[in-house]
Amino acid sequence: MGISDEKVVAVIMVGGPTKGTRFRPLSLNIPKPLFPLAGQPMVHHPISACKRIPNLAQIYLVGFYEEREFAMYVSSISTELRVPVRYLREDKPHGSAGGLYNFRDLIMEDNPSHIFLLNCDVCCSFPLPEMLEAHKRYGGMGTILVIKVSAESASEFGELVADPVTNELLHYTEKPETFVSDRINCGVYVFTPDIFTAIQGVSSQRKDRANLRRLSSFEALQSATRNPPSDFVRLDQDILTPFAGKKKLYTYETMDFWEQIKTPGKSLKCSGLYLAQFRFTSPNLLASGDGTKTATIIGEVNIHPSAKVHPSAKVGPNVSISANARIGAGVRLISCIILDGVEIMENAVVFHAIVGWKSSIGKWSRVQASLTYGYFYMILMTKSYVI
Repeated sequence: MGISDEKVVAVIMVGGPTKGTRFRPLSLNIPKPLFPLAGQPMVHHPISACKRIPNLAQIYLVGFYEEREFAMYVSSISTELRVPVRYLREDKPHGSAGGLYNFRDLIMEDNPSHIFLLNCDVCCSFPLPEMLEAHKRYGGMGTILVIKVSAESASEFGELVADPVTNELLHYTEKPETFVSDRINCGVYVFTPDIFTAIQGVSSQRKDRANLRRLSSFEALQSATRNPPSDFVRLDQDILTPFAGKKKLYTYETMDFWEQIKTPGKSLKCSGLYLAQFRFTSPNLLASGDGTKTATIIGEVNIHPSAKVHPSAKVGPNVSISANARIGAGVRLISCIILDGVEIMENAVVFHAIVGWKSSIGKWSRVQASLTYGYFYMILMTKSYVI
């Protein structure tokens, strides 16, 4: 197979309803991956980034949600991007690496030379073509997207040490108790198919160790509660950590933005990051207006075509307005996500808030967030809110 004929597939892990409980109440009405950021479902952003990968053959979404919850979106995005997108439902938890291995036969149907693995709840610029080129130069089994963060926040993520010249991954530890490095794992990877051999090796080792043990029934029960099943393989602890320093894994550092979307407050911040990125990648998705025939638009704003915004309203920066929303005269919106069917009446003000589906904010109301978990945000989920 020539280089120009090499195919690439992408796998995006979307989790399930038992995951992401910190995202509630927003994930009670809609699967977290379909929650809109910058006017697009959360999962749409990594999918759109995958479209830029040369020779992309297929995109797989892997998770625990019922297939019916993704059927309509998968159909529409496949048509829009003209790339096959398929949802694969896990029957039980297999771990981040085990989930990949569980669908290895489907993933390898197109005989890809490279496999991208992305986490849905990551917000970044997704420099996937650049990662792929670097990965080919390195010649290893896998390449990890990394970023430099503050020493104070590094312990919240997987910390790693890489060779400053070759970029080889030398050491990896997940959420260490003591400081290791200010470089962290971004949750975006590219692998060769050798990753499946590595995952199989971990699984086989566990089976062998279990077979060698001669335990009483009580000890066996205790062991079963302590040790994960052989087909449950974690990418970080079971693959990255043991393969570090063996010339198998390398890093690609991004100098752009990166966030993890774990809470509603982070979703508001990430929506703003994606809106700012649209200025360079998709300016057609940004609204404009000077207050004459349309509302005054300040900074990056996305407005759904079906939304009605009064010309005297002032919107932005960092605002997305979803379908069938109605924004009245004199309304001021700053740093907020307005979801489907919301009505905001005359002269109301909304700062740093997520206004839930079909909510109503009365005339002259003021909705302004307080500092919560380090972020300014408020979630308004009631049907009516009038001051």
